[in-house]
Amino acid sequence: MRAFVTGATGLLGSNLVHSLLDRGHEVRGLVRSKDKAQRVFPDRKVDFVTGDMSDVASFAPSMAGCDVLFHTAAYFREYYQPGDHKATLEKINVQGTVDLLIAAEKQGVKKAIHISSSGVIGRKADGGAGDENSLPDDHATSNLYFSSKIDTELAIKRFLKERALPVVMILPSWMWGPGDSGPTSSGKLLLDFLKKKIPGIVDGGSSIVDARDVALATITAADRGRCGERYIVGGKYFDFAGVLATLERVTGVPAPTRKIPYALSLAVGAAMQTWARLTGGKALVTLAGVRTIHGKNEVDSSKAIRELSAAFRPFEETVRDEVEWFRNHGY
Repeated sequence: MRAFVTGATGLLGSNLVHSLLDRGHEVRGLVRSKDKAQRVFPDRKVDFVTGDMSDVASFAPSMAGCDVLFHTAAYFREYYQPGDHKATLEKINVQGTVDLLIAAEKQGVKKAIHISSSGVIGRKADGGAGDENSLPDDHATSNLYFSSKIDTELAIKRFLKERALPVVMILPSWMWGPGDSGPTSSGKLLLDFLKKKIPGIVDGGSSIVDARDVALATITAADRGRCGERYIVGGKYFDFAGVLATLERVTGVPAPTRKIPYALSLAVGAAMQTWARLTGGKALVTLAGVRTIHGKNEVDSSKAIRELSAAFRPFEETVRDEVEWFRNHGY
């Protein structure tokens, strides 16, 4: 298989590239910086294409000759910072995805795998973990990033009514793992924990999954995923106290014990966003981030386990490997 991977240097994208190469596939990776890509993949044979999801036409011809498109790129981390991001989320996550799928079909790509988010899934009516048939909850529709993913999935459904290119949707939960060069919110949390910067335990939780496990399920979807179907790849649910307890066991760094009320967490997030806006810096805690963890998003991965042979390694193993990766890469 010759694969085209967008977001090739991201947490999921980089692990997907490694997994594809390890299985003997050829990879063409879309990156915004070749210098960064060469640092991320110093010893791997990857055909890098420089481009940006805001201008699909500029790199569309590079998809020619590829069998499968793996679309992992999204406007994500930037959203969790001060500012008005709605127009950019629409341009890159929604319209950019549609433009990409149309271009892929024109270039002869045979199948596309789109990475959505389990954040678009609400809990079941009885309070149980949400599955692929669960409707979005209030948090999913109020969070601009998750809302953009909902809009993208709707756009894909319209695309499939008009076009022939098969598209499968993968919905990961909160991803952790080695290769988080950004880093993402999970990587920042781990690094802050190692530096003893976590002030306390907030009221919240999330399903957590290793990015390497998402990558393997995503590759399987290229062969066995059914067109138009959604597959939650979500791992296991942890409350925030459980996350910190795991980090303590793996790293030996003591976890905080003080509980921080939700209202106080919101106040801190608002204050940090205001400070970041005034100084031009980045907020360590944001309102969107606090509300996301407070959403306690628990999801059911049974369908992906059944149809894509999804499997999930222990969270402690993920943390151990991620800590080692950070230390080996100078973080």
